[in-house]
Amino acid sequence: MRDWQPFLGLPLWVWLFVIPTLIAAYCLVQREPAGRILRPVWRVLDKVYLASGVLAACCMLLILLIIVAQMIARWASLTFPGSTEYAGYAMAATSFFALAHALTRGAHIRVSILLNINNSFKFWLDAFAMLMAAIIATYFARFAIKTNIMSEILNDRTQGQDYTPEWLLTFFTMFGTAPTKWAQLWADSGSEWVFTPVWLPQLPMSIGTILLAIAIWDHLTRLLVNRETSIHAEAVE
Repeated sequence: MRDWQPFLGLPLWVWLFVIPTLIAAYCLVQREPAGRILRPVWRVLDKVYLASGVLAACCMLLILLIIVAQMIARWASLTFPGSTEYAGYAMAATSFFALAHALTRGAHIRVSILLNINNSFKFWLDAFAMLMAAIIATYFARFAIKTNIMSEILNDRTQGQDYTPEWLLTFFTMFGTAPTKWAQLWADSGSEWVFTPVWLPQLPMSIGTILLAIAIWDHLTRLLVNRETSIHAEAVE
């Protein structure tokens, strides 16, 4: 599998790093027009981050439900195969889906000792830190997706006792195939339960890291346009 394959006529690294950096440079030089263009995008992204946080909360609730179901099964002398694996998948999904939402709420640890030393350099230090964080998060997202793809290519399966309905795998596979092949996918699908492919629980990792990278690039543009960070920790009384 070749790295950095062309996408829409440009190498992938141009789409991931060069174009977002040029957008950030435009926000730095042309604050007013950039703000007018990006404010509707910011409102949409805020809703996406909130939806991601809600999804993370649902996954956390799912952990509780699995634990309760496991307790009831034990009291009733029944077995709940794969309960530990399902709870682990839900915990991982909670962590990754919450990344972007936590960033917008100031819940991530930000070491600001250098930012508070000198107010005259605070903006530039903050912008540089956000740029480096955006680049690192983009690399993280890229290799998370690459891990997902490799797991699917190798047909890697879980080693636990958890099973997944085959129709659910077909549903998620639809998003990675052309619409012309959907009919054949469902024709080949069955109603059996199969060992969970590793790429399925890895999906939240890929989605969460993508949202985190987008959120950091997003807040970098807000910082450059507004000249102050939009990430503020919520006060807890």
